[in-house]
Amino acid sequence: MPTDADAATPANPQTGPDGVLDYPFGNPTALEPPPEWARLRSECPVAPIRLVSGDEALLLTRYDDVREMLSDPRFTRQLDAEDASRVATSDDGGVFSRRSASAADGPAGGDPEPEASMLGGAGHKRWRRLVGRAFTVKRVLALQPAIEELADRLVTEMVESGAPADLGAALGFPLPVFVICDLLGVPREDRHRFAHWSDTMLNMSRFSQEEIDRSGREFHGYMTDLVDAKRADPGDDLLGDLARGVESGDGMTATELVMTGQGLLIAGHETTANMIGKMVAMLLSDRERRWERLVADPGLVRTAVEEALRFDANPGFGMPRYVSEDTDVAGRTLPRGTTVVCSMASGNRDDEAFTGADDMDLARQPNAHLAFGAGPHSCVGQQLARVELQTVLETLLRRLPTLDLAVDAGDLRARQGLIVGGIEQVPVRW
Repeated sequence: MPTDADAATPANPQTGPDGVLDYPFGNPTALEPPPEWARLRSECPVAPIRLVSGDEALLLTRYDDVREMLSDPRFTRQLDAEDASRVATSDDGGVFSRRSASAADGPAGGDPEPEASMLGGAGHKRWRRLVGRAFTVKRVLALQPAIEELADRLVTEMVESGAPADLGAALGFPLPVFVICDLLGVPREDRHRFAHWSDTMLNMSRFSQEEIDRSGREFHGYMTDLVDAKRADPGDDLLGDLARGVESGDGMTATELVMTGQGLLIAGHETTANMIGKMVAMLLSDRERRWERLVADPGLVRTAVEEALRFDANPGFGMPRYVSEDTDVAGRTLPRGTTVVCSMASGNRDDEAFTGADDMDLARQPNAHLAFGAGPHSCVGQQLARVELQTVLETLLRRLPTLDLAVDAGDLRARQGLIVGGIEQVPVRW
């Protein structure tokens, strides 16, 4: 359980004597956006910020600027450069700076190890081509019956345990973990081991370097043993498929397999697990206009999920990039060597891009939100995340139409100290 200190996040960011804002900003409540987003979009779309490490960076908050940056090859993922800013208080600077960081692309995905040649260019295209085979729409839809069965079983177990229940612990976290483990070929009995490893890898200010290093060794050792087993006896799963390709020359090295397994395990469950809790909390926080509307019209589930992704006010740190050459953004020249953080969530609340951006419109179409990023590094597993979120919502609407928050929405507490956003507990009753 979080302490009172963990739960208390200032509603307004602190400003140093130099006028630089401390980042990330605090949310007034777990479901409300920081007021700074709107002000910066209007007055200072390229804003100087100070990270928890003490290093400075620039923050982009407008939709068009964020989208352009994520697609511009001059904004690179070379965040292990000597002059790049560190996002975490730990000695290694955090997941984006860490040379052994994950290979995953996603809303909170880190950077792959440079030696594995997966950072960008041809190496990254090759990685996406190989991994993307597991995340095609056709393959993801083939997983849907199993995801539906799993969601039903988890809801049944939650109901049998009685109300109130923590939706995150009962459904939000186990479902994506089970799915990604089955997809990768991770033994089911090992599923419980990844939550702590994942949290420490995504540390911003919550864990010490000693804890991070210990988890890193354990996680790397586990995945190395798993990859060795897959290479000796490939199964009918993603790691098995990639391991078979190593021998034929159309696959990854053992190092790349380890990095890919770690990255997908983290990105494949952490952000989706958090999003399940946030999505349901958003819908229940205005129950009559949102939840009951979906109960009456389940055909809105698909657009409601997309709108929840856009409307998310607590997504975490954002996506950092390292500027490889002088670049103009919003009338300002960003010098080579600058670290830029793009706030996809602020961009998703930009009135210039979305009509009524601060209203949650469950039927919004089109909805070109930035929750999964944009450009060549957009989330490789976004189709799987969509199917998981839609399946969970459909199951809850069907099984528990009377679902409601067991606490006031203002009492929900945001997770602190990680680069991904979430809610510590989502107590529900039915």
